[in-house]
Amino acid sequence: MSSVQISRRRILVDGEPSLVMAGEVHYFRLPRQEWAARLDLLVEVGCTCVASYIPWLWHELPDGTLDVTGRTRPERDVGAFIDLAAERGLTFLARPGPFVMAELKNEGLPYRLYREHPEIVPVGWDGQPAPTATVDYLAPAFLREVERWYDAILPVLAARSATRGGPVLGVQLDNEVGMLAWVSNSPDLTDHLVDDLRRWLRERPAGSTHERGAQEALVGVLDGDPQRWRDTVRTPPEELAADLRVDLGLFMRDRFARYLDTLALQVRASGLDGLPLFVNIHGTEGGNGVPFAIGVSQLYRSYAGMPGLVAGSDHYLGEMGRDATTDIHFVNAVMEAVNGADQPLTSLEFEAGTGDYDAGLERLYDGSTVDLKVRLHLAQGNRLINYYLLAGGLNPRLDEPVGDGNDRISFTGRRHGTAAPIGPEGQRGVTFSATREVTRAARLHARWLADHDEERDDVAVAFWPDAFLTEYTHPGSAAVREIVRDLEVHRGPGPRKALWRSWLFDGWRFGAVDVSDPTSEAPRVLGLACGEVLDGDVQTRLVEHVHGGGSLLLLGPVPTRDTRGRSCTVLGDALGVRGGRREVADPRRHHPSVRGTGPLADWTEMRVGWWQELTGPEGAVPLVESLDGTVCGLGVRHGAGRTVVLAAEVPGSPQLFTPVTEWLGAQRGTALSTDVPGVVATTSATPDGQRMLHLLNPTAYPATVRLTPGDPTGLLDAPLDMPARTGVILALGLDLPCGLRLESANAELTDLTEDALEVGAGLGATTELWLSGEAGTVRCADDAVQVSRDDGRWHVVAPDRRPVRLTAGPVT
Repeated sequence: MSSVQISRRRILVDGEPSLVMAGEVHYFRLPRQEWAARLDLLVEVGCTCVASYIPWLWHELPDGTLDVTGRTRPERDVGAFIDLAAERGLTFLARPGPFVMAELKNEGLPYRLYREHPEIVPVGWDGQPAPTATVDYLAPAFLREVERWYDAILPVLAARSATRGGPVLGVQLDNEVGMLAWVSNSPDLTDHLVDDLRRWLRERPAGSTHERGAQEALVGVLDGDPQRWRDTVRTPPEELAADLRVDLGLFMRDRFARYLDTLALQVRASGLDGLPLFVNIHGTEGGNGVPFAIGVSQLYRSYAGMPGLVAGSDHYLGEMGRDATTDIHFVNAVMEAVNGADQPLTSLEFEAGTGDYDAGLERLYDGSTVDLKVRLHLAQGNRLINYYLLAGGLNPRLDEPVGDGNDRISFTGRRHGTAAPIGPEGQRGVTFSATREVTRAARLHARWLADHDEERDDVAVAFWPDAFLTEYTHPGSAAVREIVRDLEVHRGPGPRKALWRSWLFDGWRFGAVDVSDPTSEAPRVLGLACGEVLDGDVQTRLVEHVHGGGSLLLLGPVPTRDTRGRSCTVLGDALGVRGGRREVADPRRHHPSVRGTGPLADWTEMRVGWWQELTGPEGAVPLVESLDGTVCGLGVRHGAGRTVVLAAEVPGSPQLFTPVTEWLGAQRGTALSTDVPGVVATTSATPDGQRMLHLLNPTAYPATVRLTPGDPTGLLDAPLDMPARTGVILALGLDLPCGLRLESANAELTDLTEDALEVGAGLGATTELWLSGEAGTVRCADDAVQVSRDDGRWHVVAPDRRPVRLTAGPVT
């Protein structure tokens, strides 16, 4: 019997921190006789866990009965697949839906549900049919059907729970809840849901100024005819549209929480009560990671701080370059910002493979992509990574033909997972070896990666979830479109991702803070990218942060209204800063530029998309101005703190953002400098002080990197040569199983045993490492490698950057 718990942002297996490297293998897309071979390949990759969706659509038969034991087809025997995994020492992450997506028809729901229960099928804006296969999650008929499905599948999982000595370490609740309505901008406006919204608005406490809205604006409609209320929600008049947009989004957060709570209660009652329950967060869009925070905004009230619940990312960001690097860092940071103190970062759908999902030779991601993505996730503290999809397969035909062109379970045709490291027929794909190598590196460092935390500088990005409350926008409302556009342009990393990218690629170690949470603790410097729209509650908290001695970097125009379109100037009033006229670029006729002034006089002139004239209080420090001398960047002292307002659409520029951040009172702990912009450097430490340096070069150019990571030997203060598109984990004091402590090394560990260690090629002119400990001997079989004792430490130097293998012997 094992225990699987979450505590201190770690996954604890029998009380010990654990790093879970999983791969998604869909048993239902494989002939049963091939299950073992696919699992053997998963073991070869180095995974410790196998994950799989369990599609309701696959297990329900045309007569409505359910087969989860293989009585009708051997490929329906879920328990047998899990048992095969256990025989190989693998754990199992179960994903039983009810929605599973996975390119399945109806997103994995049986066709019967839509025929027998038309009331669960939503309409959207203006009463138009929903363009996706979504349903009303809390419709009574749907919940009854889900209960029936869970009653069939959950006992199979419970019998194999880790708490009973089995391999099942966790269960995912549904999948990508709320995603279908967001991507289609078509909320699930069934009569049942709209009537529930009416009740919710009537019963809801007044709450904050931000949360009040429809109770006041809609009082006549709320108390009137029920059909008039439904029509108003589906086709809101212009004077009510802005309030309804906000209140519908806030209501859906609450409704998603009730839905997932309903599923969690049933899962726990089935005998799976001792396991973590996972919530999969969508969703990147078109290779852009910023919209991922829409999923966080929709669902964080469902899981944040909830005992036993764990959120996981779901991202598809393409080849690893500077955009993808910025976006991955953003995804992990905003998830961490809303997580509770015990909830770890995980990735439930970690994009793996070539990216050629349609088998059309459109994409071929570089093999370094998976390596770099894994390393960045691990550096930021992810405890579980699930390669999706690790192994492809073949889509079986539906038992009951539906006449849709192929009658298969999936809309991808016969072959599925053509981009995966393991192809549909079981062949090793071109990314197989790269996936295997980075998984091996992760497992080699797992004893530290399972129990480390990123070390942070005194800075963080302010994450405002309601900036992403934009999933429902009535197309007929000009006011709503204008508010949403302001939010979309400025939120998160900022226009051109300038705030996030500038800090990340200049060596700042930072996360994010949820500024909508009054209990959240902020570091000295908060950076916030926003537009004219910023709610009063958040503005007030920012004022309190600065007045209490903190600092604020505001990238964007001075806020003037809230998300409901009402006037709101709390922040500007407190700082004494006013925004004036704007100069906006026109690609054909107008090309505004700005330059640094005063403390930023060395910052060179740069063209911008727009700038806004700023006026400030007496003593304000001009920092940025247009070429005619109009101030558009100001430094302001307020109370015990400082604020910088940069009211211009500037490009990513460490030469701007780092001096500004330092003026606000923060210093970089790693002081990164490099001849190739785009290198990422951060450090992490375990509770007992063992430390690692994480370096990534996602560019196509070799880089020379200088930094000060706090190396006790000074070795890593020397320039390091980072090859193009590579990442490394370097020791800054790691206790090894052979009894030695690796004080520092300019090469990554590649092997560890009870009496030996091995490192790869060094990043300097030589491969070099320092060891300490009581071992009697440290030897290398390579005569060219110098091993010497210096000041109580072992110093090892190998010429030509060659790999080194050392053996350590006891005192004799």
